[in-house]
Order: sequence, then C-alpha cells, then structure tokens
Amino acid sequence: MNPIDLRSDTVTRPTPAMRAAMAAAEVGDDQYGEDPTTNALQRRCAELLGKEAAIWLPSGTMANQVALRVLTRPGDEVVAARECHAAWHETGGSAANAGVQIVEVGRGGVFDVDELEAAIKPRGLPVFPPTTLVQIENTHNRAGGVVVPQAMVERVCTRARELGLASYLDGARLWNAAIASGRPEAELAAPFDLVGVSFSKGLGAPGGSLLAGPRALITACDRHRRMLGGAMRQNGIFTAAALHALDQHRERLAEDHRNARVLAEALAGCPGVELDLATVQTNIVVFRLAPGAPDAASLVARARERGVLLVAFAARTVRAVTHLDVDAAQTARAATVLGELLAR
Repeated sequence: MNPIDLRSDTVTRPTPAMRAAMAAAEVGDDQYGEDPTTNALQRRCAELLGKEAAIWLPSGTMANQVALRVLTRPGDEVVAARECHAAWHETGGSAANAGVQIVEVGRGGVFDVDELEAAIKPRGLPVFPPTTLVQIENTHNRAGGVVVPQAMVERVCTRARELGLASYLDGARLWNAAIASGRPEAELAAPFDLVGVSFSKGLGAPGGSLLAGPRALITACDRHRRMLGGAMRQNGIFTAAALHALDQHRERLAEDHRNARVLAEALAGCPGVELDLATVQTNIVVFRLAPGAPDAASLVARARERGVLLVAFAARTVRAVTHLDVDAAQTARAATVLGELLAR
C-alpha cells in the first residue's frame, strides 16, 4: 500500500492532465521574453493579484530572496512574524543573499501595528540597522496554516507606508488563504508593494513561484533572478503546469481544508496531544506532544512504519499537511493510525 504522505503539500505528483498540458506547452526562450506560455502565466497572475506585472521564478525560496534583494539593502532590518519561512526555512539565505537581518514579532503567525512600531529601530543612530521592510506570511506555515486577518494586514501595511517602509507578502499559500477567507487574491495582495505566490504548494505543480508588483520592481526582480541563476529557457513546460493548476486545482483546495479539519479534530481527542483547533484554518495541522507522550521523532518513525508520513517540526512538535494526493479516506486512515499510536 502506498504511504499516506502528509509531510507537505509539495510532495504531490503531476496529474495525467497536468502532464498532458506540460507536454503540449508552446515554448520559447524565456530569457528573451519569448516563451508564450510563461508570458501568459505572468499576465494572468498579475491580473489575479491586482498588480501591474509579474515574473516567474523556480522556487518560493528564490522568490523570497529576490524580494528581499529588491526591497532592501545589505545591512537593513526586516520585521516579520515569528517563525516566518524566510527566517526559519531558507538556510540563512536572507543574511547570505540579501545581507539583512530579520526581527521576529507577534505570536501565532500574526502581528499588529503596535508590535511593528516597537520593533522599528530609532532613526539617526549609527549603531542601529535601518528598518526598511515589513513582511507578512499568509498563510503562516509554522503557525499551522493560519490566515492573517485582512484588517490586521491593512493596518500594518498602512502604518508601514506612513513610516517609509516597504511591504512584502510571502503568499506561497495565498491560494489557500483566498479559499479559506472567501476573499479574492487581489484583495489579499492589495496592501503590499510586492507579492509572492507558489504553484507547488497546494496547487500541485511540480515547481515554480511568481512575484507580482509594479513594473519597475518586477524589472529589478528580473535582474536579481538572473544573478541567482533563476532565469530559464524553454520555461513553458513548467508554466503550463502552473496554468493548469490555476484552472483545475484552486477551488478544490477547500477539500484539503476539510480533510485537515477532520485530522485535527481526531488528533485533538488523543491523549498527550496539544492542539488549538482555532489554528486549523487551511490545510496544515501543527500539534504538540505533551510530556509523557512520545516525542516528535518517535511518533514520526512509528507512523512511517504504519504507512503515514509526517514531519517533526521540533522536539515535541509535529506537522501534517493535506493536499490533492490525499483524499478523505486516506485522511481518515491517517487519523486512525495516529490515534492508535498515541493511545499506547
């Protein structure tokens, strides 16, 4: 029996229809701006996100790194939510590539104006790095896929603009936020100078992300994408998958959210599990194991033996992510297996 892989929504395989779209893609040299499929994707996503222009990149990490390089200078400081992806899951790239340091604020994946203001370094003192950028991750991965309230987003971005700070949305899972909140992606992206989205998380494409914003910023992003080796040639093979995913896989994200809720409710009833069901808003379930329960590594190893794949986020923290390759029956099976393991 194939394992039930809940490690991430990046583990999905292209569907037969997606493979067919990739095989049939019209292609050209994207570095010359001549790949028609990539151009179509960029135009469509710019419109979807309510921005003037967009540019495709190979990965979400590269998108975040390019955004930092465009919106900051080496030695600057960035304010972001605690445990954000850019600080925790990009192997120190923010320091190595952009030369910035990240100050983490708030809790549970969100922060408000008062926390932003408290984090900003005083201007005019040469010992302090200048704070130049505020970054919001929506949905927030390590907080359990929570959707950042839009009213909070608008307050933070408005205050950032008043203070002379740029704003960036790490919207790798913005598609999930849109489905969960019932708000279109353009509305969620509107307060930000630059927005990143991913096609390999949730939507099921084999790779690729995108940045959208004013044309001048996107032109700068193109330069930094080239510096980092992210400019491609016959890129339409990848972008055809993304276009197919936008057409076929966006609305079905609601299924992943329902499956995550089923799994979370089952886990919440298990002995030794600490899980706030209010955090389970999309397709990510992050839960903690109390003293006396197995630690994260032990639970992950035992679950693997039973055909359920999870990720240990910390010594006593585990993450499970639902996606298009895990259906309701498999979710229920995973919940049963985990319940049996935690009952021992």
